[in-house]
Amino acid sequence: MIPTVLLLPVLVMELSREPLTMPAYMLLIVSMGLQALYSWLLSRTYELGDLSQIYPIMRGTSTLLVPLIGVAFLGEKLSVYGWMGIACMIVGFTILSGVGNWRHASGSGAGVQGAKPILMALCVGLCTTSYVFVDKLNLQHISPLALLEVTNIGFVAGLTPALLASGGLRREWKLNRSTIMLGALLNPGSYLLFLFALEQAPMARLGPLREVGTVFAAFLGIWLLKEQQGMKRILCSIVIFGGILLIGMWW
Repeated sequence: MIPTVLLLPVLVMELSREPLTMPAYMLLIVSMGLQALYSWLLSRTYELGDLSQIYPIMRGTSTLLVPLIGVAFLGEKLSVYGWMGIACMIVGFTILSGVGNWRHASGSGAGVQGAKPILMALCVGLCTTSYVFVDKLNLQHISPLALLEVTNIGFVAGLTPALLASGGLRREWKLNRSTIMLGALLNPGSYLLFLFALEQAPMARLGPLREVGTVFAAFLGIWLLKEQQGMKRILCSIVIFGGILLIGMWW
């Protein structure tokens, strides 16, 4: 919320100084809508699943989809290393998701419940892929700093209804003020750096390198949050991370 308030004058001044065309404004609205959907999906997914399981899937899905979309629809080509990276990611996703366990538990309905966090994580990854594509187009018309404000507005809008309905804003602020302030700086700050990079380099290269935190999230989930299946999830995350590097560095 704080970065959103601070950056609002930047967006207003830039748009008043150089008004955009109607299609460009529509792209900004699409970006805002995707960010709202992303923030809602993200919060729900974190509620349903373990960090060490869902984070590699959320972050790796977009890395997997970007080159596949490029090959299927944009006439781009993948090297042998790129296809090896995709194979690594698919293997890592399959094992990490525990597909076999869904089948065994399907009779009691637990299989559907077990699949829900994975499906939600995949939706988050799809949403991430979509807003990165849209924001790459938006950078043709607007600066990274102003675009960050657009995405911040969408992100806050997606979380505000649930936050107000919970009635726990004041209590949460008292208990976790420092964590909230840190997140308020790191979340938009990291995306701003990505937008600056995205303005200078191809998306297919930057998308995979953005996901270097995959293994760290798995370690933190197991070490700090005491989540189960630690060794399996760490190994799967390393396999997924290896696939990300193969795609990002030898595309």
